[in-house]
Amino acid sequence: MSSFYLFFTFLIMQRLVELVVAKRNEWWMKNRGAKEFGQEHYRIIVCLHAMFFVVFFIEVQARHAELSPVWPFFLSLFFLTQFLRVWAIASLGKCWNTKIIILPEAPIVEKGPYRFLKHPNYLVVIMEFMIIPCMYQAYLTAIVFSVLNGFILAVRIPMEEKALHEHTEYPISTGLKWRLSPKNPNKV
Repeated sequence: MSSFYLFFTFLIMQRLVELVVAKRNEWWMKNRGAKEFGQEHYRIIVCLHAMFFVVFFIEVQARHAELSPVWPFFLSLFFLTQFLRVWAIASLGKCWNTKIIILPEAPIVEKGPYRFLKHPNYLVVIMEFMIIPCMYQAYLTAIVFSVLNGFILAVRIPMEEKALHEHTEYPISTGLKWRLSPKNPNKV
């Protein structure tokens, strides 16, 4: 069980560091004329993510859950998601944020994982909501929060794409449900 506490502490510390980076980037972008969109649903996202950790912790503690018998597989997937997370954040640089903040007329980032996916950071969250709980056999957390995350992303991704399309040279969506598709191959 001690591995759980170390892992859980790592996750919380990681999220706190990300919030500090996001706040710093928000300040930098807004001082250059950036506009924020989707404030109404942002609170729901924050609540969803906070509750994910609370429920995950409670489920593991209540069930006295141990590492999954296939934990090396889940840990490998977790490391893959962390690589993708860092790559996505580094590729966006000061334009990365947990909020929808658009710097009008800013060039669209098409490097790093954004060469292949429109929303790699959302893919990371989708994967984490399944991988993290399953590593400790917290299957109820994985199912419930994956479904809830699907609902919120169904609102968030179209809202973000609309804001990007209206205020930048963002390519028109391919229309795929999750909009995690490769960039438009016709765009130079």
